[in-house]
Amino acid sequence: MERYILALDEGTTSCRAILFDEQGRAAGSAQHEFATVFPQAGWVEQDANEIWQKQLQVMRDATAGVGVEQIRAIGITNQRETLVVWDAQTGEPLHPAIVWQCRRTSALCEALKEGGWEDEVRARTGLLLDPYFSGTKLKWLLDTVPGLREQAEQGRALAGTIDSWLIWKLTEGAVHATDVSNASRTMLYNIHTLEWDADILAKLGIPAAMLPEVKPSSGIFGYTRLLGDGACGGAEGLPAGIPIAGVAGDQQAALFGQGCFDTGMAKNTYGTGCFLLKNTGDAPVASAKGLLTTIAWQIDGRTTYALEGSVFTAGSVMQWLRDGLGLIAHASDSEALAASVADTLGVYFVPAFTGLGTPYWNADARGMITGLTRGATSAHLVRAALESIAYQTADVLNTMTEESGLPLTELRVDGGAVANGLLMQFQADLLGVSVIRPVLLETTALGAAYLAGLGVGFWSGVDELRELWALDRTFEPERDETWRAEVYGGWKKAVGYQL
Repeated sequence: MERYILALDEGTTSCRAILFDEQGRAAGSAQHEFATVFPQAGWVEQDANEIWQKQLQVMRDATAGVGVEQIRAIGITNQRETLVVWDAQTGEPLHPAIVWQCRRTSALCEALKEGGWEDEVRARTGLLLDPYFSGTKLKWLLDTVPGLREQAEQGRALAGTIDSWLIWKLTEGAVHATDVSNASRTMLYNIHTLEWDADILAKLGIPAAMLPEVKPSSGIFGYTRLLGDGACGGAEGLPAGIPIAGVAGDQQAALFGQGCFDTGMAKNTYGTGCFLLKNTGDAPVASAKGLLTTIAWQIDGRTTYALEGSVFTAGSVMQWLRDGLGLIAHASDSEALAASVADTLGVYFVPAFTGLGTPYWNADARGMITGLTRGATSAHLVRAALESIAYQTADVLNTMTEESGLPLTELRVDGGAVANGLLMQFQADLLGVSVIRPVLLETTALGAAYLAGLGVGFWSGVDELRELWALDRTFEPERDETWRAEVYGGWKKAVGYQL
């Protein structure tokens, strides 16, 4: 009888569920989108109940026709930093979920910086003092929602990231928990002591009683329950007693799903933006150049850390070429058009539409195109836009190598843009290392499945998982160091105009 791990992948715009078999292959899947609302400029919210209902539906859809006894465990991965608060007795949300993109606490973050807390937060949590993270969102709710602080102090209000919300609902209120990777993104968790930081909680006025128990990323969190008469949740349409055995934030799950188990291994997810994570092993590496220090996962008592960098504009630059300029009809057309010319003819595209991320962190930078001559065509411009994705990735990875002291030997890639062979080859040429594309690109869900499978003995250990990882294609560098220094130097000069 075939056995499966069910991975729940709750993203920023949709819920997914994927069944993975013992060979790590997807055997069934379903996906539903949910709504995002923008009540004010810079505010981003979602309905936590809608997220739960959509996640429950895709679980049913993905497992249709599969016997109860065939599902060995559930793994959860989620959009990080998005915050939910709910009634501990009824399970009803007490406010719309505040999404990670929300900037409503910018003024609070600036006040904390002026009060001298930025270095303290950075040292304890590995994070920047920014509205991106969950901590100031929770303070805002406690200060704004009538009666919430009193409820929290009395243990009648709970808070957590989306993983905690789903665990609570699946177990019908029996378990309030998160894993170390999600906890490390809240700006409330001390990544050195591995506990909620009492000083930061006191500074923000957050009662510890409302926060979830922090558990390892792999291991039993709790068990599904059937939907009961109460409102707390339960897995209607699914059997009771399935263990929830693996949890990780989406980017950490992708790092695990890419098989980056060893110190120095790195992955890049090429989506609307890029998220780059590098495994730094047992010790957190502090950054002075805008990288985030985060917990990758914790398994069998061992905590693995990572450095993380962000590229704000990657795939979205191709959307702009399509929708804004009309240079291409489909994003997939970019490869053929870019390949019709040998190079960019000296054109550089700096896609700083919303500022520049790591390592520049310049919110005021704006997009620009340099090096235009009369000979430049739409093909040169499209090629320069594609290459800008690789240049920004190189900026982050070079910073990671410098600060960690761990040389990059290969880069594992996933996300929609990795289908573009020209981009992947240019990335390998620019970095001077192999760029490796797996057969299965659903690495986020796969990482959650791997963690859950390890938690119940479905797989024996990471050595078995290494054997499951399947290669699609390796892009080997074909350019020399002289070329690399020349083109990258041109990029740095172009970026310099904005700094």
